[in-house]
Amino acid sequence: GMSMAEASVTIANVQRFSTEDGPGIRTTVFFKGCPMRCPWCHNPETLEFKPEVVWHAGRCLGDRGCIETCETGALAATEAGITVDRERCRGCGACVAYCPSEALQIHGRSYAIDDLSDELRRDAAFYEASGGGVTLSGGEPLAQPEGAIALLEHLHEAGTHTALDTCGAVGADALRRALDAADLVLFDVKTVDAAKHKAYTGVPFERVDASARIVEEAGVAVWVRTPVIPGYTADEENLQAVARYVAETFTRCERHDLLAFSNLCRPKYEQLDRSFALADTPLLSADEMGRLADRVRGESKPGIRVCWSGPTRIQEAVA
Repeated sequence: GMSMAEASVTIANVQRFSTEDGPGIRTTVFFKGCPMRCPWCHNPETLEFKPEVVWHAGRCLGDRGCIETCETGALAATEAGITVDRERCRGCGACVAYCPSEALQIHGRSYAIDDLSDELRRDAAFYEASGGGVTLSGGEPLAQPEGAIALLEHLHEAGTHTALDTCGAVGADALRRALDAADLVLFDVKTVDAAKHKAYTGVPFERVDASARIVEEAGVAVWVRTPVIPGYTADEENLQAVARYVAETFTRCERHDLLAFSNLCRPKYEQLDRSFALADTPLLSADEMGRLADRVRGESKPGIRVCWSGPTRIQEAVA
């Protein structure tokens, strides 16, 4: 591997007091870069490896000095406000540093592993009583394999509870090394239908399946996560097939989380100048999520706790 001195990672966000990404209270580190391109992704700022600048209309004072600070001429003032030429922007952050009202923000910051690890260990000390720790998420942490593994090893050696959230489209060797320093794997299974998996994510299911078998072989505890997306994964047949796959594949699966589709990421797509294919897709109802969770329980096996979470649409009371 890399020596600690030279190891660094590009991180989109470090989220503290997270309760959604493993047991207890945790700090979740969102890595930049992902091998998949799921149309429902709610962390679009983690898809690309490079840092990305976004502009927040509501915070802008119209100072416009940011335009002058940009060495590559990537910023312009238009009717719509400040625009970022994504081809020209290098993500250097000069404009962000300049902006007097924090209207410009950068997704993606480079951290030395040493510094990040120290910061995370300090957080983890607060969370210890809750049974919490640190989760590596993204994006895909193992798309930056050397840095992610070094970070896991640092934390693990310090006695911090580590969770690795992975989409499974990762190198076998990197995954094995990461698992040696992980206490828990949050493993995503979207669908087990090969054609649909390739169409939805751009990645063959065989790659995910190969990773699932490596996780099983390593004997690390697993929480499976399945996004429940209208028009894609949110049907009984798909979720029952996923539940059967999970029951057959993982002997140490403790939990299966069904994550309800969220459209709260719409503004992020707009700020990144990307189109969001599911912008007009309505949320599922709590009744629908409950019914789907029951179907998954029917195909699951004892010892796997099936849970659902996420936003649901308000149901009109029937008069």
